[in-house]
Amino acid sequence: MTELDVLVVGGVGVDTIVRVPELPLPLRETIRVPHIHQYVGHTGNGVALGCHHLGLRTHLADVIGADPEGDLVRARYAEAGLSFGCLIHPSGTRRSVNLVDPQGRRQSLYDGRHPAGMRVDPELYREPLALTRHAHISLIDWARRALADAIDAGLSTSTDLHNWDGKEEYRQDFAYGAELVFLSTNALGARIEETAEEILARGRAKAVVAMAGGHGSYLKLPGRPLRHVPSVEVPPEQVVDTNGAGDSYVAAFLYAWLSGRAWEECARAGSMAGAHAVRAAGTHTSFITAEELDAALS
Repeated sequence: MTELDVLVVGGVGVDTIVRVPELPLPLRETIRVPHIHQYVGHTGNGVALGCHHLGLRTHLADVIGADPEGDLVRARYAEAGLSFGCLIHPSGTRRSVNLVDPQGRRQSLYDGRHPAGMRVDPELYREPLALTRHAHISLIDWARRALADAIDAGLSTSTDLHNWDGKEEYRQDFAYGAELVFLSTNALGARIEETAEEILARGRAKAVVAMAGGHGSYLKLPGRPLRHVPSVEVPPEQVVDTNGAGDSYVAAFLYAWLSGRAWEECARAGSMAGAHAVRAAGTHTSFITAEELDAALS
């Protein structure tokens, strides 16, 4: 294995995308929908492919199943040329059913598959961990050990807490362990700055980024007030599917940060990548390139 820029640990699965006439769905026995499609997806997949398409030397490590979904995963990475290491577990490959309305909004029904407390051989990620500049740890239970190992190795680290409410214990190891902490504003209400300050005070974070979809994102740095970074405006008729937009944001932020750009410019890069992603149907089917992103930033 060659030198790496980014190691992504965990967060791979298969999404079944169902385009529905409205959300929430009315209570009917049958609702006719357009053709249903499957895509390799989930958060680690989106960050890894996003980084890969931006030219970062990227490796993804995860647990999948010996099932048709696992075959889809391996075929996708072989096609994309993404370095991938996996272990096979009898519980199978993670999957979800994502309902997407005409405005591109989604509701995800997640089947995590793997049993609680599952232990994973650390050899899955130890070799790439020794070769990488940065480790992005997905919100997977067994990946806590990978985060601890990355910290012990002196690597820069990041994680995405998704719709954390700032209190749930499951995500605290990730929130207070990583140097770059991403999360959604969905469950925070008016507590965005309060939650970001607590992450900075209690953990190792150098920056906290709260993503708010079409409302932009919020950047919190130690000793500075919360800063709002506007979204890149996308005409409503061009918003096809918001699946994976946050993962594209994270990938572009990491690309800009690893390139030495200022924090605010990293957040702008994330917004540009997210705006690119929502214009494509499906999960993680279109990624901004380094040339496109560098041109937009300059």
